[in-house]
Parts: sequence; structure tokens; C-alpha cells
Amino acid sequence: MLKSPRPRRRPLPAMFKPLRRALAVPVWADVALRIGAALALISIVVLVHWLDRDGLRDSFDGEVSFLDVVYFTMISITTTGFGDIAPVSDKSRLVEAIIVTPIRLAVIYIFVGTAYNFIIKRSWEKWRMKRIQERLEDHIVVLGYGVSGSEAVAELIARDTDPSCIVVIDPSSARLALAEQAGCNVLEGDATRDETLSAVRINRARTVLVSAGRDDTTILIILTARHMAPKVPITAVVRADDNELLARQAGADNVINPVRFTGLLLAGSAEGKHISEYLSDLASVTGRVQLVERPVAKGEIGRPLGEITTGKGLRIYRGTRAIGFWQDEAHKLEPGDVIVEISSTGWEEDDPTP
Repeated sequence: MLKSPRPRRRPLPAMFKPLRRALAVPVWADVALRIGAALALISIVVLVHWLDRDGLRDSFDGEVSFLDVVYFTMISITTTGFGDIAPVSDKSRLVEAIIVTPIRLAVIYIFVGTAYNFIIKRSWEKWRMKRIQERLEDHIVVLGYGVSGSEAVAELIARDTDPSCIVVIDPSSARLALAEQAGCNVLEGDATRDETLSAVRINRARTVLVSAGRDDTTILIILTARHMAPKVPITAVVRADDNELLARQAGADNVINPVRFTGLLLAGSAEGKHISEYLSDLASVTGRVQLVERPVAKGEIGRPLGEITTGKGLRIYRGTRAIGFWQDEAHKLEPGDVIVEISSTGWEEDDPTP
């Protein structure tokens, strides 16, 4: 996915947040845990000093009040040590050495760790993700992380796609949090804007998947994406039949209508109880068979489609033409052909039905 930087890169738009990865603990929770741990340790030291206040001496007035104990605890924890209050008994000095000193080191460790985590580490991670963003190449851009978008990402990951190769854009921080949990790179923004798509280098993407939830927004996103990436394949989801043509005219290479696909499954089940099951099997990587699209191999040129050994050949795409396995043109594969075949996923079950 990552390649060496090219000269004269255009800077990323400053108005959009950089890509980010999931954090094991949210920032607010991390801060709360660290502050809580530090306060708990300081409270323990205050209690220890208060119980052992007879072993402390105040050079100012000779009396050690609770306020003096809190004051002595803070200067002791921070190793300031003004010397106006000091342990004088052997017991108090032993308490300082055995109990207070380890707690002091723990509190210092918490503060140093916090500074490292929130200043150094997070700054480094932000810089690293910006570098990744600048070098994105051959990645998958998912525009919209609703029901369809999230299912598409889950299926891609199930098909062994590295989540770090997937970039999700959505205006909802809640949905992006779910995408982060899946390991994807995310960017919060409006996918209809040129600046947003430029920030994820859409012109260098492997493919673009559009599922905005509304057909009008989806078509506008397609127009923007096609303008920004004239040669990148775009697949979009629309829900109204009369918008399928508009989506294709906007620049989508593939248009999927989930309502129509559901209708196909329902109609298939009316013709036989196994048809809809087989269609679902073909569509999912968890099934026994899968549809595969690939370019013709050199050793297959000149041979019939029915003689390929990687699967069952169904169709050839030759230029803009779709050629079925029963047509005469399928008896001889040519250079540049794209083959659609059914192949085995390698998963078997007890049911012997093929």
C-alpha cells in the first residue's frame, strides 16, 4: 500500500482532520484514570503523614496541623523539600523511606507517562498518520459507513483485505468509531467536497465504494469522486430503480440495488428452496463457493472458457461486451479478456450437496 514519496506533492487541506487509528482507551478515559491514580496515591501519603504527624516537626510554629500535612505531602511528592517541615523520628524517616518514596516514584512515573503519552506519543502518532495519508496508494475508499458500508468493510476484511488498506469517510464520529474498531483508517468529513476526497488521495485508490444512505447524496458523491478520480472504479448503492441510470451517468461503474437483490432472493426461493441459499453462498466469502473476476492468464489465451482450471467459467468481458459461456465467442479466450468464474473457497461442510 505504501510507496516512496513522489516529488512536488500537493499539501493536504488544512481544514480536514488527518487520518487516525483506533485508540485502546479513549483520551478522556485515559486522562481520568491517570488523574485518579495520582490522587489516590497522594491521598494515601496524606493519610500516612497524618497518622505519623507526631514524628514531623514544623520549624515555623512547632505544630503540625492537617493543612501542614497536606502541604508537606505535596512538597514531598514533588521533591521540592523546603525543609520547614521534616521527619525527625526514626519511625517517620522509616515511613518516608519505605512507604512514601515508592509512592513518590509512582506519582512521578504517572506524570512523566502522561506527558509522554499526550505530548510525545500522540504527536508522533499524528505525524505518522499524516505521513501514511500522504503516501496512500492502491487503497480502498469507503464513502459512508452506514449499514451497507459497514457490511462491505466486514466482508472485505473477511476476504483477507488488510484493514489498514481501507479508508472510511463519514460525517458521523459515532460511525467512524466503529470503523476504527475494525482497524480502518478514518476521516471525518463531507464526501461531496473535493477537499475531502483529495485528502485521502482518491485518485490513487484501488476502488471506491459509495453508500451514503440517500440516493441524491450518493449521486453527488459519485460525481465528485469521478471528477477527482477519472480512472478509479466506483461502486455505488442506490435504493430507487429510477436512480440506477442516474448513478451510472454520474460515473459509477457498478450500481447495486439492495431492494432488487432482496427481490431476487425472494423470487429464487419461490422457484426452489436451495436457489436463494446458493445465491447467498456466492455473495459471501463464508460460503463454499465464490464469484471471482480476474484477467485472462497467458496460458489460457486461445483456449475455450470451459477449459479453465481455476474454477467454472461463466462469462467473459471483452471490451464493453459480456459473453456467456454458451456463446461461440467463449470458445476462444483472447488477450485482454476478463473472466468471471465460480471457484471453491476451500471450506467444506458435512452436507455433500455441491
